Amino acid sequence: MEIFEHFSFKEILTCFMVLFAVIDIIGSIPIIVSLQQKFGKIEAKKASITAGLLMMVFLFVGNKILKFIGVDVNSFAIAGAFVIFIIALEMILGIEINKSKEAKSASIVPIAFPLVAGAGTLTTTLSLRSEFHDVNIICGIILNTIFVYLVLKSATWLEKKMGEATLAILQKVFGIILLAISIKLFTANFAQLVQNSINF
Repeated sequence: MEIFEHFSFKEILTCFMVLFAVIDIIGSIPIIVSLQQKFGKIEAKKASITAGLLMMVFLFVGNKILKFIGVDVNSFAIAGAFVIFIIALEMILGIEINKSKEAKSASIVPIAFPLVAGAGTLTTTLSLRSEFHDVNIICGIILNTIFVYLVLKSATWLEKKMGEATLAILQKVFGIILLAISIKLFTANFAQLVQNSINF
């Protein structure tokens, strides 16, 4: 089938790792546990499926929206690189640049959106299209959705086993990875924009 023509395990792994770092579901375990204590049982299946669908929809509809407003994928990818850069700084330095409002409900809001499929994740999902094939991005989204579901189901157990120190270290490690990804995304798309300008 044509859809599997560009199927690549390497691209799937890269897409999975990029989205995994942006979503940072492991680093969000303390938040998830706190929300669970505040609002009661979190519907892991409902939250993860909603987040996965949001990413899928934005992957395809997002590009049409960009065309409608006259923005090319490379420019959007560069904007996405800045968003990822800021998220990475938050993770590494332990600061909060984007102030989020207090949650009034759980599961869909704020678990599915904006905790999992937030602005950074959706921006990254669309930005990936400038470098990877759709089928591999979709597989990356599905794998992350499954992982998010597993974490949501066992958040309390994971927090007890890992401890705050381990979670803090993981957050900083993924922050550094994310920082490197943002720089790569910026340089690759900036070079493409310059090349397009020269050709034009």
